[in-house]
Amino acid sequence: MIFLVTIMQVLLIAFNLFPSRFTNRKVLFLVYLTNLVTHVMMNEPRFAQPIPNVTVAVGRDANLPCVVEHLGGYKVAWIHIDRQMILTIHRHVISRIPRYSITYDNANTWLLHVNQAHQDDRGYYMCQVNTNPMISQVGYLQVVVPPNILDIESTPSSVAVRENQNINMTCRADGFPTPKIIWRREDGEEIAVEKKKKVLVYDGEVLPLTKVSRNEMGAYLCIATNGVPPSVSKRIILDVEFSPMIWVPNQLVGAPAGTDVTIDCHTEAHPKAIIYWVYNSVMVLPSKKYKTDYAENSYRAHMKLTIRNLQYGDFGNYRCISKNSLGETEGSIRVYEIPLPSTPSKQVTHSTVETRESNMILGTRNDSVKGLQTDMYGTKNEIFTGSGVAGIPSSSSMSSSSSSHASTASVASIAGNGLSAFGSVGNAIDRKGSLAIGKSMFYTEHPPNELGSSAFPLRQPTNFLPIFVFIFLLLGSLL
Repeated sequence: MIFLVTIMQVLLIAFNLFPSRFTNRKVLFLVYLTNLVTHVMMNEPRFAQPIPNVTVAVGRDANLPCVVEHLGGYKVAWIHIDRQMILTIHRHVISRIPRYSITYDNANTWLLHVNQAHQDDRGYYMCQVNTNPMISQVGYLQVVVPPNILDIESTPSSVAVRENQNINMTCRADGFPTPKIIWRREDGEEIAVEKKKKVLVYDGEVLPLTKVSRNEMGAYLCIATNGVPPSVSKRIILDVEFSPMIWVPNQLVGAPAGTDVTIDCHTEAHPKAIIYWVYNSVMVLPSKKYKTDYAENSYRAHMKLTIRNLQYGDFGNYRCISKNSLGETEGSIRVYEIPLPSTPSKQVTHSTVETRESNMILGTRNDSVKGLQTDMYGTKNEIFTGSGVAGIPSSSSMSSSSSSHASTASVASIAGNGLSAFGSVGNAIDRKGSLAIGKSMFYTEHPPNELGSSAFPLRQPTNFLPIFVFIFLLLGSLL
């Protein structure tokens, strides 16, 4: 094109300088020459479009096109600039790397094939035509590499640390572009970093954990991404070691004889502890008498012991023991006997018998009081009618003080007889009460409210108040 412009300029100068010398024949010749040069220049090879930049994952195939128009007898060559290596010339492969090849579509496209691309294939590629001067254009092949975690430079898949100590977990990966590393817990819980700060996702190759607690035990995921699928991750299990601990929900358990009872303990330990029950210094093993259950979840365990058909020898202290390589601990549970609740049918029958006996006792008491009242009224009549009383003469000249003294002596004698009678009645009540309680075969925690209830009647003490009241009334009437 530059040459054509130059020719036109020369022709214009010639027309300006020597206009009179040009004949018609000469003008036609110049036109023909100009057309010939123009035709030749327009058929020179040229690139129809630029080479695109191509991105391919490692191991995949890539194609780089070079579109040349009006190639004519010229030839196309491909060169890898970064390696300074000629790959192909026209339809021949020059490189000794078998992964390179060339195709031509019989039109104007020369296609360079890169099979199973390697990272070394990344770089600039030149398509060149051997004109004079040479023409060429350049394209870029990007070979990307998905992330890959380097186990040899990362924390092992399982790591242990003592409780309240510090630990740094590392995860390194390679790839192109450079991968980004993030951390998260597999169970979705937050990660405690930088003392009190907690995050769901932590960025960085190194995850620092300070004063690790047992709650931070579990699986951590290290995830590497760089925009090239697939992303990769590594699972690292963090074990926090501590000596056993035991928690006993109920240290006192009561149950009646002949029944079944279940006692339990909760324990925490890591490494995993050996847990078992001991009674009377002997390990308790599963049998018809004992049933043991153990439920484990991570570093926690729940242990249960069921004792069937409790007997006298089964009551006492049971120990739950947890032991691992870092220590041993135990919890104590005391199983004691409580009485069985009384059956309603037997209590009603017993109450009926006791009520009958109580009625008999009350009847005896009423008869004794009536007899005493009759004797007292008889004595009163004798005093007022002037009849003598054992050793006291009947005289009209007796002083009132003598009469009063005699009356008092008589009443005292009668009262003494009455008290002795009631004493015998009281003894009878004691004997009856003792007999009733002695026959009792039942137990109740609540005493009866009144006589004749479903529980056993209590022994009633002898009440002497009516007797003394009657004596005072009698003395008052005599005076």
